[in-house]
Amino acid sequence: MNRHDVALGSLAGVASATAGLAVGHLVAALTTPAASPVLAVGSAVIDRTPTALKQWAIERFGDSDKLILLASVLVGTLVFAAIGGVLARRWFPAGAAAVLVLVSLAGWAALARPEARAVDVLPAVATAVVALAALRWLSPGPSGPVEVVDGMSRRRLLLRAGVITGGAIVAGSAGQWLIARAQAVSNVVLPRARKPLPPLPRGLESRFRDVTPFQIANKDFYRVDINLTVPVVDHETWSLRIDGMVDRPFELSFDELLELPMIECDITMCCVSNEVGGPYLGGARWLGVRVSDLLERAGVRSGADQILSTATDGFTISTPLAAAQDGRDMIVAVGMNGEPLPRAHGFPARLVTPGLYGYVGGTKWLTRLTVTTYAKKEAYWTERDWAIDGPIKIASRIDTPVALRAVDAGRIVVAGVAWAPGRGIGKVEVSVDEGDWREAEFGPDAGVDYWRQWYLLWDAEPGRHTLRVRAQTPDGEYQTEKRATPFPDGSSGFQQIVVQVR
Repeated sequence: MNRHDVALGSLAGVASATAGLAVGHLVAALTTPAASPVLAVGSAVIDRTPTALKQWAIERFGDSDKLILLASVLVGTLVFAAIGGVLARRWFPAGAAAVLVLVSLAGWAALARPEARAVDVLPAVATAVVALAALRWLSPGPSGPVEVVDGMSRRRLLLRAGVITGGAIVAGSAGQWLIARAQAVSNVVLPRARKPLPPLPRGLESRFRDVTPFQIANKDFYRVDINLTVPVVDHETWSLRIDGMVDRPFELSFDELLELPMIECDITMCCVSNEVGGPYLGGARWLGVRVSDLLERAGVRSGADQILSTATDGFTISTPLAAAQDGRDMIVAVGMNGEPLPRAHGFPARLVTPGLYGYVGGTKWLTRLTVTTYAKKEAYWTERDWAIDGPIKIASRIDTPVALRAVDAGRIVVAGVAWAPGRGIGKVEVSVDEGDWREAEFGPDAGVDYWRQWYLLWDAEPGRHTLRVRAQTPDGEYQTEKRATPFPDGSSGFQQIVVQVR
């Protein structure tokens, strides 16, 4: 087999696999998006990746880690498919066997999901049928070894490969459009809170450019989870069950949940993977039902110390029971910034727990609250030896000026945000070139569970300068200076940036 045959065989394999994956994605969009072949394999990789490697990926790639994972799965699939195409050029059954190995992996990954149904194998079946048909159409011989094809045959193969690729683009785009359409939330009218809060004031963003908005819009709110595709949950059939170590377990439909007393809470959420100065936090106004009210109705038995919350896809999070009983506004949230929860942030309901990192108190797509003990039940992250209690550390961030960006000499604004949900921020200080700490001014205040914007006017002289920021709670505790990886306990550190003044 010469290099031209290898190239044509590779092209046939890649085109066939692309077509199969695209049709499989379309079928998944009509059944279960998470069962799409690439997504299913990617999710299986996430579930079986060592925690240390996950930490490294988040630290290295940030919110691009899922995209890089999917790209890696796709590239690996296409490389294997290219080999199958070359084999099919010499002997079609060998190439077909390579395709079936790939499809079997996708089918296994789809069915290995905790929430899998029998129908979830259909995307893999569709992928196999289309990929094998396309490969057969692009292979020159009926079954046995084939001779090198002439120029006309090569042109015909290229034409057929183009037709197949075009069809794959159409099928894949249609599948993605269907998934996006299904993710739109409609026909949901939220009730008013029993005691509505006054509107949040405009923040420092109205005065200073590049400062993080005081209230983050839903579309801009950070998202960190293990899901490669957003679960699409039908709120009309959804229910929330409260059970476990309780006297009166019960279940609520979405409409029944909305009929319960609602409260509004201004809460800043933060991900434990947020590095010093990182972007994985945001402040929003949440609408929901206090978890303490639900537990009071259920009647918690003595000896319990954990709330095990379960998402619709089987994902679990463990939260200290005390977080729902110590007076903080831990809620089952149904609204975010005056709108129903976006699907990406947990529609139809999610947990929001002030003062705790999301991996401990922020279960999205919530469907069950089980009162239990840590000795009896482990959640996704506790099985991976993460801390069972994840209080958000005192932290602060510089938004402007931007590190390594040149600014003009003179009076410039140094500004950003600081947060310690559940405790509040009492003071923020800035140091220039390791000099004395200078106290910053604050923007508006929305309570101890919400972040604070801050700013300092600095008379900057030409040269290269180092800026540091630290925060302090009202009770006098300073943000730690230790710069540590934030897993699994969220240790924070001072942010330090270098600014060039011209």
